Amino acid sequence: MRLLMTVLALFGAACSAWSAVTEPGAKLLKLAGGFAFTEGPACDRQGNVYFTDQPKDRIHKWSVDGKLSTFLEPCGRSNGLCFDARGNLWACADEQNQVWRIDTKGAHVVVVKDLDGRLLNGPNDLWVTPKGGVYLTDPYYRRDYWKRDQKPLETQGVYFLPPKGGKLVSVATDLKQANGIIGTPDGRTLYVADIGAGATYAYTPRPDGTLSGKRLFCKMGSDGMTLDSEGNVYLTGRGVTVFNSAGEQVDHLDVPESWTSNACFGGKDRRTLFITAGGSLYSVRTRVRGVGSQ
Repeated sequence: MRLLMTVLALFGAACSAWSAVTEPGAKLLKLAGGFAFTEGPACDRQGNVYFTDQPKDRIHKWSVDGKLSTFLEPCGRSNGLCFDARGNLWACADEQNQVWRIDTKGAHVVVVKDLDGRLLNGPNDLWVTPKGGVYLTDPYYRRDYWKRDQKPLETQGVYFLPPKGGKLVSVATDLKQANGIIGTPDGRTLYVADIGAGATYAYTPRPDGTLSGKRLFCKMGSDGMTLDSEGNVYLTGRGVTVFNSAGEQVDHLDVPESWTSNACFGGKDRRTLFITAGGSLYSVRTRVRGVGSQ
């Protein structure tokens, strides 16, 4: 009986330590702390990870050799970030409810400043498609640095900016509060988290950027999102929850913070998951590889 109990205990320990996505024995590491609120991680071609500290108006860089630096300050109170295929960093700069394109030296161009003369609610997260179009979410979260106290637009939805510029187009108006957004590397599926409704949906983008085939992916909203090489979708909020491409939960990663804002894969081999949570930056090694359009 004692032997049986020992075997069962060892089996239970092995099961509790098992993860569908992390390396065997991998532990969550706190890389840096002391920030006000970290957000928007994005990985460049070399594997360096950029993330924002929105309350302090900074974009930081965590290099592939493990060094922390400030990439841009001020940064328009940037929130969500994403790299394009040319190495430009796109940022939801919600100080003035804009979208910026930032080059490798930190010089920026305001790409989106309004919607038909009206301010956006507050660009929050964005994804650059393989062809250079940009999808962005526009929820309303009251900022203490805004002079207005009401949202400019009733819809808290999703917009699309065509490649090479053009007019910003509304492509999803029936969401309660769109937030996290990510697309597959082939551009055939777009995931949008409706954090206000506690749900994430999948869409099929049309050639003109409009969306079709809305379908429920899972009954969980998310602040930020990322994807891996096996098609798993990573949602954030209370830690990081992982769903396979069928919308079934396959893993959950606990993070010792009250809120996990976002995550992305980085490092030279794209096999490190970087997590922004509270006032810190975390990482964990994975057996899967991150994917992206950059």
